[in-house]
Amino acid sequence: MGFDEKRMPVTDAGRDGLRRILAAPGDAVVALDFDGTLAPIVADPSRARAHPGVAGALRGLAPFVRAVVVVTGRPAGLAVEYGGLEGLPGVVVLGHYGAERWEDGEVTAPPVHPGVAGARAALPGALAAVGAPEGTWVEDKGRSLAVHTRRTAAPEETLESLRAPVDALAAEHGLVVEPGRLVLELRPPGVDKGAALTGFLRERGARSVLYAGDDLGDLAAFAAVEKLRGEGLAGLLVCSGAVGDAPVRELADRADLVVAGPAGVVELLAELGEAVRAR
Repeated sequence: MGFDEKRMPVTDAGRDGLRRILAAPGDAVVALDFDGTLAPIVADPSRARAHPGVAGALRGLAPFVRAVVVVTGRPAGLAVEYGGLEGLPGVVVLGHYGAERWEDGEVTAPPVHPGVAGARAALPGALAAVGAPEGTWVEDKGRSLAVHTRRTAAPEETLESLRAPVDALAAEHGLVVEPGRLVLELRPPGVDKGAALTGFLRERGARSVLYAGDDLGDLAAFAAVEKLRGEGLAGLLVCSGAVGDAPVRELADRADLVVAGPAGVVELLAELGEAVRAR
């Protein structure tokens, strides 16, 4: 297939997915997580920006595939801003795990779940009551709330100690908790990347998909692709491993291909773009 050996899938299903994407790119959707996949993970999420090669790689690829879709827990507008995606043809952003949609410069979304406001008011007190250490902080995403422990002295231990109280508070307000890399996110039930991706693929009539992600929140999208493979859709699952750190094992174990963080994702997208343009 002309691909660099280090970017060749290691599974039969993944190789089949890549072959079918290359054979008929107009039937393919390229779906991508944002943080950790297009943008390096940083201590302050407001400072996250896409790898500098993302825009060029997508500009070279998007016109030749059915769609490029970014599926993220971030607000759609922020992902567009931080990713430099404005003006890129054929790119759609599904924000808040699909609750928001950015397309052709406009964001559409349903009303915010009422439990988010209650959890927003109660969360600071709940964290204080259980002695959350210095460095624990809450990111308000508007439609969800994320409790981060990356800045604490013992991030992993702090995350584990907060799981039960955060779960209890979320349940009280009709929300669910999605764990991630040193983060617990409180969000409405029934909203995840798997549902968002499945709906988008069916809407676009895709026959093949590449999905790339880096964290536990991407497991739902991986599971969706695995299910759709059983229905005849070809899929290539890519795990973006953190540079200088081990990839999330649960994701890497289910991936057809592991690449070296956002830089590796950019290399893969650029090579894919070159291949489909050369057809």
